[in-house]
Amino acid sequence: MNIYIGADHRGYSLKASLKKFLEKNGHDIFDVGNLRFDPKDDYPDFAKKVAKKVAQDKNSKGIVMCASGAGVCIVANRVRGIRAVLAHDILLARSSRKDDDTNVLCIGSDFVRFTQAKKIISAWLNTPFEKIPNKSATFLVCPSMSESVFATPSFAFGLGFALT
Repeated sequence: MNIYIGADHRGYSLKASLKKFLEKNGHDIFDVGNLRFDPKDDYPDFAKKVAKKVAQDKNSKGIVMCASGAGVCIVANRVRGIRAVLAHDILLARSSRKDDDTNVLCIGSDFVRFTQAKKIISAWLNTPFEKIPNKSATFLVCPSMSESVFATPSFAFGLGFALT
């Protein structure tokens, strides 16, 4: 499987270790950066590159890292066709694949060490999407993450709060 991987300076060393692990497991790894340690780099650059590659290569997956994982997840989800998840444990990684067909995995290098990251990634890559007929939750979020039924006034009204 093609896997696009990227990280800023905070995830750089974890990314380097994970690349070796993934290559040993037979995956084709495409590193979109950073290709050298640079304490002044910015995580959005690498999250966007990974997300765009995965959106273009429908049979691929992406893995992206920063300190918390939250920033790269936000950026990746802004790319049409991307369903990114921030997973710090195996159960969430499996659930995100099974229920939501996620295609980009985001990891917080300040919270997940190499041994745990290997387990999370293995679980995520080896869990298939279980397409269930009439399962509407997966389809509530539109292909463009900027368009969502959750952002409509009628949806907010049904929940008893107003969006501002």
